[in-house]
Amino acid sequence: MDLIMGMNSGSSFDGIDVVLAETEMDADGFPKAPRFIAGGSYDWPEEVKEIVTASFENKVDMVGLNRLNYICGAVFAEKAVQFMKENNINSRDIKVLGLDTQTIYQEQPDHKAIAEMTVEQKADWPGRWLSKAYPAGFQMGESSVIANLTDIDTVTHFRPADHTWGGSAAPLMPYLDFIMFRKKENPSMTLNIGGIANLHLASKDRRQMFGFDTGPGNVISNYMCKKLFGLEYDKDGMIAERGNVNADLLDHFMKHPFFDRPVPRSGWIADYSAEYIDSVIEKFKYLPKEDIIATACAFTGAAVAKSMTDNIPADIIAKTNTLYASGGGVKNPAIMKEIQARIPQNIRLTTSAEIGIPPEYKEAVKFATIAYSTIHCVPGNIPAAGHASQYAILGKIALAPRNIKGGAEFVR
Repeated sequence: MDLIMGMNSGSSFDGIDVVLAETEMDADGFPKAPRFIAGGSYDWPEEVKEIVTASFENKVDMVGLNRLNYICGAVFAEKAVQFMKENNINSRDIKVLGLDTQTIYQEQPDHKAIAEMTVEQKADWPGRWLSKAYPAGFQMGESSVIANLTDIDTVTHFRPADHTWGGSAAPLMPYLDFIMFRKKENPSMTLNIGGIANLHLASKDRRQMFGFDTGPGNVISNYMCKKLFGLEYDKDGMIAERGNVNADLLDHFMKHPFFDRPVPRSGWIADYSAEYIDSVIEKFKYLPKEDIIATACAFTGAAVAKSMTDNIPADIIAKTNTLYASGGGVKNPAIMKEIQARIPQNIRLTTSAEIGIPPEYKEAVKFATIAYSTIHCVPGNIPAAGHASQYAILGKIALAPRNIKGGAEFVR
């Protein structure tokens, strides 16, 4: 078995998760389902956090972004090394480290425009992006900085390969779900609740899979807690529990233009920006603050249910009996309660702990698994889910100093 490490810092930007897992290649040419071994969560340095947060709002210039790329790489490396020290791990025992680094910007493909493009138009490679039909994203965390400081072969920036073929590359969870559930007869559903929530349908037949963002995870609830109560988040959903869901506010939320976009769609912080949430708070300022928080949680649940029933065939939903949730949002009982109440009642909501992966670490396990697939030249995208025109090997590989050959003079 090979030891693999994964890291994640998502759209909620509430910390860096690091995991150690193990896997090996299976007879069918894919990795075996990874076995989780250990995990840890670490804070971003406050000074760096301020710069990254500013970059979300396009307030960092090109010089600043260039330096931020290296700074983020150094932070990721620092946390990976801290995790290894705490768990008595030797970097040379790790086969690969996988992380997507920190997304600061993301735009989704115009699937309709891509479908209508002629062969000649698609053959104009620069024109794919000049036309703004093909997707793009920007991640912070220089691969070579991470590989050299950790002394581990590192795979980063998984999304551009899928973008090249018109895929949304978000969410990327369908690949791990395929690895986990590919030997089951019936389909399985998973849900990741980070800042943005995403839903996935896993099947042994990759051509039958789905993956798309459903709307907000905890991004609205978290922001409102800071704005209205001066708290980082609603711990244990206690504020929401004291409130009541307001029908008018929920109806307002459900009219968000995000739902007009066809799947596979990707949400981003810009969809639920501070400006948008502030406008909602102002419009409904007559409501008790607890009701506003409760309704934000209900919005997450209603968005998951709507996205599921609008986009996954009813016969597949009827065959599905479990929805495995992961991400920080599972710690909010109010959000989990709202999801269970609103999804089809033949489906039981639980967490990924039932399949051996702590919910807070599934994203990091995903990146470790994709990285392991990459170094074995196994494609890590699911075209049926992201609508890429073909399979692709994801990520950029940076080799560690331990690979240097030629003599002791190259080694410190």
